[in-house]
This record gives sequence, C-alpha cells and structure tokens, in this order.
Amino acid sequence: MIRHSLLLIYRNFKRFKSTFFINMIGLSTSLACVLLIFLWVNDEVHTDSFHEKNSRLFQVMENQQHAENIVTTGMTAGLVAETLPQEMPEVELATAVMHHSWFPKFILSAAGDQKVKAVGQFASKDFFGVFSYGLVQGDKDQVLSAKNAMMISEALALKLFHTTQNVVGRVVAWELPGLKKQVVISGVFKGTPAGSSEQFDFILSFDAWKGISPSVLDWGNDGTNTYVVLKEGTNLAQFNQKIAGYIKQKNGGANRQVFLRPYADGYLYGQYENGVQAGGRITYVRLFSIIAVFILVIACINFMNLSTAKASRRIKEVGIKKAMGASRKSLVFHYLGESMLTAFASLLIALMLVELLLAPFSNLTGKQLTHSFHTPFLLVAIGMALLTGLLAGSYPALYLSGFKPAAVLRGRLHSFGGELWARKGLVVFQFTTSVIMIIAVFVVYKQIKYVQHKNMGYEKDNVIYFDLAEKLNESREAFLAEVKKVPGIVNASSIDRRIIGSHNTTGGLSWAGKKPDEVVAFEIVGVNYGLLETLDIKVKEGRAFSSDFATDTAKIIFNEAAITAMGLQDPVGKTVKLWGTNLEILGVVKDFNFQSLHETVKPLFIRLQPRNTSIVMIRMEAGKEKEAIARVRNLYATFNPGLPFDYTFLDEDYQAQYAAEQHVSALSRYFAGLAILISCLGLFGLAAFTAERRRKEIGVRKVLGATELQIVYLLSADFTKLVLVSILIALPISYLLVKNWLDSFAYKIALEPGYFIGAGVLALLLAWLTVGMQAAKAASVNPSQCLKEE
Repeated sequence: MIRHSLLLIYRNFKRFKSTFFINMIGLSTSLACVLLIFLWVNDEVHTDSFHEKNSRLFQVMENQQHAENIVTTGMTAGLVAETLPQEMPEVELATAVMHHSWFPKFILSAAGDQKVKAVGQFASKDFFGVFSYGLVQGDKDQVLSAKNAMMISEALALKLFHTTQNVVGRVVAWELPGLKKQVVISGVFKGTPAGSSEQFDFILSFDAWKGISPSVLDWGNDGTNTYVVLKEGTNLAQFNQKIAGYIKQKNGGANRQVFLRPYADGYLYGQYENGVQAGGRITYVRLFSIIAVFILVIACINFMNLSTAKASRRIKEVGIKKAMGASRKSLVFHYLGESMLTAFASLLIALMLVELLLAPFSNLTGKQLTHSFHTPFLLVAIGMALLTGLLAGSYPALYLSGFKPAAVLRGRLHSFGGELWARKGLVVFQFTTSVIMIIAVFVVYKQIKYVQHKNMGYEKDNVIYFDLAEKLNESREAFLAEVKKVPGIVNASSIDRRIIGSHNTTGGLSWAGKKPDEVVAFEIVGVNYGLLETLDIKVKEGRAFSSDFATDTAKIIFNEAAITAMGLQDPVGKTVKLWGTNLEILGVVKDFNFQSLHETVKPLFIRLQPRNTSIVMIRMEAGKEKEAIARVRNLYATFNPGLPFDYTFLDEDYQAQYAAEQHVSALSRYFAGLAILISCLGLFGLAAFTAERRRKEIGVRKVLGATELQIVYLLSADFTKLVLVSILIALPISYLLVKNWLDSFAYKIALEPGYFIGAGVLALLLAWLTVGMQAAKAASVNPSQCLKEE
C-alpha cells in the first residue's frame, strides 16, 4: 500500500508540474529563510548565557532620580562588590569591574618583544568565580588577588610571547595616557567566546585601580559595574526590596535605588524609560520571529490555495477511490502524505540554501553564525517541515477527501461558498502581510537615512581620532602643532573621551536658585584648546576657550540643555560650584547629539583640561583625506616609533551606534521581497487555475466578440478586489507598528501618507503584473481550443 501510494503521489506530481514547482519554490525559500532567522534568534537569545552560574548571575543596577525623570544605569559605587557579600547573606560572590569602555586600548610590552595594543579592564578578585571564561592556567580564586596581577587571554599570550606555555610569572608593562605600570601574569584564560557581549584581552586587579583612582572608594561615585552571584533559592523580588535603599544608607540623602537584573538580560533588555524596562534588542528578536512565522504561513497558504484550486481536476480520482472502498481516513493520509513529501523535499533544498547563504547572511547580521547541522538545528528543521506539511496539507486533505462519490461521478459537484471565501481570505492575508512589510521597509529605510544625514550639531565627516599613546602623550602640544601644519588638515585638538556616547556624569554641580532636593546629571567633557573649532561645535553665547586667556582653566562651558535644566537667564559671567570649586560660565554651545538619536540631548558641561585629554581629533579637507592621513601617519611614527598608527573615522563611529537598525533595514528588505515573491507565486498559480477553469467561458466570450483586453480585465478584476481589501486592512495595522518603532527614537521622520500610498500602489502593480501575465496568456488562446471537449 505504501508503495502504491508513493507511486500515485509521484504520478500526481508529474501531472501537476507547475503546482508542484510553485509549492517547492515557495516552501523551500520560506523554510531557508526561517532556518536562517532561527540561527540568528538562537544566537541572540543565548548571548551571555554560557556562564556556569547564569541562573544566579546578576548585575547591580541603579534607578537614579533626576530633575524630571528616573535614569537607569549599570554604574554603581566601587565599594558595593566588597560590602554586599559581607552584609547580605544571600550574596555568594561579587565582583567589581572598571569596564574596558572607560579606557582607550592599552599598550602592552614584554621584555624583548614588540609592543601590542589590547583591550583591558580592571576587576576584583572573584571575577573568574563569578564569570566562566575558562582558565587555562591559574586558580580562579587567587589569580586577581595580588595588586600587580594580570590575567591574559591565550590569543594575547601568543601576540606577546608567541606561546601560551610558561607565561605565568612573566612581567608585562602596560601604558595608558599618563600612566605606566608593570604587572606580573598570574594566569591565562581561553578568551571571550563569540557568544559573549563583552570582548576583552586581559584583566588587571581592581586593587590596582583603587590606587590609581581613589575616588572609586567614595560611595557617591557611580563609575563601577558590579556583578553578583546569589545563593541557591534566593527570592529575587524579596532581595530587590531588601537592597533598594542600600546606596542611600551608605551615602546619606542620595536618591539612588538599587536592584538586580539577570546578567544575560542586559544584552536583550538594555533599554529603560523612566526606571521601567522598555525593550532593547529583544524588540528585533520578536520582530524577526514574527516575520519568520508570517513567511512560512504565506508559503503554506500558497500550498492550500493551489491544492484546493486544482481540486476540480482531481474529483473523479476521489470519486473512483471512494467507490472502490477507500475510506476518508485513508484519503486524508494519502493527501497529507503528498504535502509531507513536498515539505521534506523543500526542506532538503532549504538546507542547501542555508549552506549557500549562511556566510553572506552572517556578514549581513554582523554575527559569526554557524549551524554544523547540530542536533537542535536539525530538530528545528525537521519540526518545521512536519509542521509545514501538516499546516499546508490539512485543509486540502480534508477538503478533497470530503467529496461524495455519487455526486462526483454524476458530475453534480459544485463549488461551495465556504471554500471560495476561505481561499479569498487566505489571499487577503498574504497580501496584507506583504503590504505591511513593504511599508515597514520604506519607513525603516527613511529613518536610517535620516539618522545618517541629520545635522548632529558637530562635524563628523572627514574627522579621525586616535589615542595619545606613549611618547605622544608627553609631547601632546608639540604633536598637535605639527599636525596643524600638515597640508590637508583643517584643525586638530584633543579631548578626554570619545565624543559619541555617555561616559561620565556628575550631580555635584550647584548654582544660584538650585533647589536643595534637585538632582541634575551633567555629562562631563574635558577638552584642549581648539576642540570646539575642530568639531565645528557652534557657540551660542559667550566664547570658546582660548590660549590668549590664562584664566580659562577656571571657567566652564555648558550646552543649551544644561542651561535649560538649571533655569538660568543670561548665564554668561555667572558662577557655578563644581565639587566645591567656583567656576565662571564662559559660554553656551548649541546642543549637539553626543548620544544616539534614540536619546534627547542631555545636560553637558565642558572644561579646559589639556593635560587630562587622551584622544587626538583631526579634521581634514574633503577630498584630501587619503594624503592627509598618510602624512599624519609619518608624523605619528616620528613621535611614536614602532607603534602602529590605529585611527578611527568619527562618522564610522557614529554609524556604529545604529548597527542594529542597519541590520534590521537590510534584513527587512530581503524578507519583504521574499514575502512578496511567495505571495505573487501563489497568485500566479491561482490565476493560472482560474484561467483554466474558465477556459470555456473565455472561448464563448471571444466568439461573441469580447476583446483580449476585456478578457484580461475579467480575469484580473476579482484578484484586484482582494488586493485592494488587503491594502485597506494593512494600512492602519502598519501605521501602528511603524509608529511604535519610531517612538523609540527621540528624533525621527514624520509618517507621510506617501509611504502608505506607495506601498499600496506597489502591491497592486505587482499583483496586476502577476495576474496579468496569466490573463493575457488565457485571452490570446484561440476560441476553438477553448471550446473543444477534452
């Protein structure tokens, strides 16, 4: 029986080749798409979850009450990691980390070996007990206990010593601008895996950082990341209630509320609004999961529609089988077998497509995705094929097996209204989904373009920056003076931080009229002479720092947002107090977006601190960048011989803030195109069957004088109505979806009617083109061929 059924299925595939291939193309491409999305989603949701104590691993977070809202931050006081295990019995381990984002790349050197640049951070002694980075050499409880200890990755050991053997105990010198220290390697770890959101090359002892920056011991300081491991059975909600006022108890009237967040959640759920978790990358994980489901459903709808549409050509087969004694159950299994075979054949093609597309897809997403046909991947693939076969084949199987043999053999079978409406409803669903995706692609593209070209309030084009490393730090002013002489250089200066992103804030500023309980967090920027001019940051009131005035070091410049937050009128010349020191307001600069456009411009002040600057910023003439960089590289080599010249374009740094959105934009274009393609394939097949079913009607109409254009209109009209209904349904849904996404940006495009009208027109044109080809083919057939009996 199985052999007989397989033979019948094979013959049916041969008989309906066009249907078979349309289903194969739709199902295989949709399955490949879903499998690729699964690999991406799986990578996203498992980021940072590889640590052994993941279920008990948390980051200490703070909700800080500012003037008008609550700001949530992962920065805490440096002493929290020391005191929590002592004072809270629920805490098993804790570690403090000065994150690598605080520092430029370290310069490392070992005796007799060349210097290398590497990413490093400071961490307290239980770091490798809290996190599972895989020690190759050393005891996790001791490797960071000494003040001069250093843990390095295997990759860094190879760079420094060209071996990973016998490196423990060797001396390494590290350097940052203004700092030089020697440390002893206490152990080697495997490195940070691809599934880690944190990527660094080495760890230094947090005790060493205490000596470098004693302010970390101040309970009012919040520059440290703290991570804890709770004991088994600890109730997180109760513990969060217990520690809510912990910082306030230590620091006296500080309005800072502490809570724990699962460490692995930080990657996906990193966005907070007014103290409440408000999304993050999880938004895109959900979005693409939904897209994957819709694409698979669209392909299944094609299968259902084409199978039921061709039912009129299989009714005699059903009638004869039933007359010969076949039960409805056996027919259901037979037709489900057809859909299952189609689904698994599609799966094989999909797996080949995944193999071909995985590398470009990885580049598109910015991830190192692999499948290796591991068990979870294969289980998901097989599960999707089964689900697709059942979903796509269940309705046709039940529909075909339900024909009554007597009615079939007498030729009295008529189409049921329910079946017709079901098919129309499925077509409407397909095109509704497609129109929504087209609109989403338009809006995402426009928003990304807006972000890329918006005037940020400073000059980001043709600007490079790099660290003031080694000798360059000692001869900063001489180097800057020489750089300014280089042909093609517009200006050059230095700054204490990357201009993009939030780095260091303070609430320790007071001014006349400030309320006693008012807290305003100010971003702190230290600059050298000429920095505002180099970045073309506009001065609204007063003036910029100038070397002509020796007293400028005792003055301060604010941005417009800061002046608004302080409520000052005519601020230039007034005095504010920062950490007990009086400073005169020298000027006010126009607001510039130092954070991404997801955020509004925050209050900021700028101080003249040339000796504290660690990054050189150089603006070049447009069109002369290549020659200017080559000359600066040669100049750099004279000040820092033997050290590589590593620089970054500021506009690339700016674009990196929107990497997730750019990936979404690129992926959504491909997925929308795929959804439209599958929908049009289904429409193409349905149009073909409709034309075939109405071939006699077409012949009669042509004999009676109907033109080919009238025939095309006749066959296209019903499908046009369905697409128009789809558009009407899609417009309000898509408006709500894209508006919700745009609301995550503080600065965004306006939702113009053209986006929605354009998407609708495009969907209609594609539908007309798809149906029109079949309609034109049917209309051009000779009437005599249409009217003859088979």
